[in-house]
Amino acid sequence: TRSTGITMITNALGILFSPHSTWQRLAAVADRASNLLPILILAVLPAVAWYYGTTHMGWTVGSGEVTKFARSGGIALGAALYVGLVAWVCIIGWSIHWMATSYGAQSTLMRGITVAGFTAVPMLIAGVVGFNPVPSIVMVVGLASAGWSLYLLYIGIPAVMHVPEDRGFLFASAVVAVCLVILVGMMGAGVILWDTFSPEFTI
Repeated sequence: TRSTGITMITNALGILFSPHSTWQRLAAVADRASNLLPILILAVLPAVAWYYGTTHMGWTVGSGEVTKFARSGGIALGAALYVGLVAWVCIIGWSIHWMATSYGAQSTLMRGITVAGFTAVPMLIAGVVGFNPVPSIVMVVGLASAGWSLYLLYIGIPAVMHVPEDRGFLFASAVVAVCLVILVGMMGAGVILWDTFSPEFTI
C-alpha cells in the first residue's frame, strides 16, 4: 500500500539522519517481512552503478591505461553484486537471530534481518561510487560508509533486540566478527567465480 511504501522510505532515510528515533520505530515493527523491501531496492544502486562504471567509465591502476569490462562481464558483475549483497544481509540477519538467546534477547529471523538490513543502508547507498570507480575514492567512501554502518549496528542492537547497552555492545561486537568471517568467505567465492568465468576486458 501507499502508506507502507512511505513508511519504508521514511525509515531508510531516517536511519541515515536520525538513527536513534528510527531504530526505536523499527523496534516496534521489526518482525514485518516488508522491512526487507528497502534493502532489495537499495541493493540495485551498487549493482547498476558498478555495471555502468566498469563497462562505460573504466578504471586505471597507477599510470596505466583505462580498463573496462565487456558488457557481458559488467552484467555478470552487477548481478553477482546484487545477489551477494542481499545474501550477505540475510546471512548476517540469521546470525543475529541465532545469537540472540546468548545475550538474553527474544528474536525472530525477520528481526535479525531488519537489524542487518538497515545497518547496511549507508554501504548500499555508498555503492553509487561505482558509477566512476576511481580506486582511491572507492576506498575512502567504502571505509566511511563501513564506519557509519558500524555505528548504526552498535546503537541498533540494543534498541531492536531489547537488551541493555553493555550487553548490546558485546552482542554487536560478536556480529562484527561474524560479518568479517562472512565477508572473507564471499571474497573467496568471488575469486573462484572470477577464475571460473574469466570476464572479458576492453580498452
